[in-house]
Amino acid sequence: MSQYTMKVPDIGEGVVEVEIVEWLVQAGDTVSEDQHIVDVMTDKATVEITSPVSGLVISASGKPGDMLPVGSEMIVFEAEGTIDQPGDETPAPVEETTRSVPEVDTDDETITTSADSLQPKVARIDSDSTLKPVQVLAAPAVRRRAREAHVELARVKATGRGGRVTLDDLDLHIVSGHDFPSAHPKVKRSGSREVKVIGLRRLIAEKLALSSRSIAHFTYIEEVDVTELESLRQYMNANRNDDQPKLTYMSFFMLALSRLLLDFPQCNAHFDDGAGIVTQYDAIHIGIATQTANGLMVPVVKHAESMDLWELANNANRVSEGARNNTAVKDELTGSTITITSLGALGGLASTPVINHPEVAIIGVNKTLERPVIKDGQIVSRLMLNLSSSFDHRVVDGYDAARFIQAFKGMLEHPATIFI
Repeated sequence: MSQYTMKVPDIGEGVVEVEIVEWLVQAGDTVSEDQHIVDVMTDKATVEITSPVSGLVISASGKPGDMLPVGSEMIVFEAEGTIDQPGDETPAPVEETTRSVPEVDTDDETITTSADSLQPKVARIDSDSTLKPVQVLAAPAVRRRAREAHVELARVKATGRGGRVTLDDLDLHIVSGHDFPSAHPKVKRSGSREVKVIGLRRLIAEKLALSSRSIAHFTYIEEVDVTELESLRQYMNANRNDDQPKLTYMSFFMLALSRLLLDFPQCNAHFDDGAGIVTQYDAIHIGIATQTANGLMVPVVKHAESMDLWELANNANRVSEGARNNTAVKDELTGSTITITSLGALGGLASTPVINHPEVAIIGVNKTLERPVIKDGQIVSRLMLNLSSSFDHRVVDGYDAARFIQAFKGMLEHPATIFI
């Protein structure tokens, strides 16, 4: 047996420190080589770090929410066999986009271990993996939810990639009543719990607080008749080629914005309030607010102005999926000039979306409902949705915001104009 100290690995891309999100082991635990031992946060990427050795955990540095510098002591093992301790230099950079950990061949009786092979492996959460699991695979948000609900993840049927338990899997398990009696006892409850805001949730909280604190929000709500748009969408989906993606409303919204923003450059901009400078962009980079297992993220479709409807649909699917399974690279999560946010069927009748600082506009899409409306003097059934959009009132006048949304409404109600 020999003592081995693992240091915080260099995740790359200029990262100088990481935030501890969740320790999966503690002092006294026995771990195997390549076992997932801790989740850390860097910028907006949550990554898994695995053990470089097999042995006993002696100590671990930092609690969830603590920041550890790259190269500092992270965890100390009593390792099996004789292992050379790497030098004091900062660990070699680890590619953040690593998606799986190689499976360990435990049938080999002779394993040669060198210091170069002891770098901890890092993998993004919710990525494809061929690793033979030594424990239940789940993102930190799923683990927290399971703890709060007193559910053993090993009892949950996993449908996620690589055998991972997703939030949907956990919710289905809970509502099915597998871990609970058929009737709730009539007892009074007491007590409370404190939940530390860490990781992606901390970053979201900081950015939303900055946006609310520094931006004078002006929200404008308008209803839109999307009956014709829905008819066109269904027709195009029914006649698409096998290599073309299924079209959603988002594809049409993005195409309409890419045309419309040429006439409303003040809405496709960033405002540096410290310098007092508004930067209006010719390129249209559309952020798509996306709910993931780790929190709200905004993947970006770059240069929407250069794409047709199908290209927009393909790219929106690609970056959104990348955000959900944590395989998106940093460039796909930054640089938006305007954002669309939608909760789909949960969208409600209206909302007050918070602007994605330092942008100056956000388009909020509410749920679609079939409602009776008066058209040409007759009461008819139409498919309606509301747009709830916010603007930075310091640099976008209410009149310009209203004109912008009215023009957007016109294109959606007469979808042929989107293609002109």
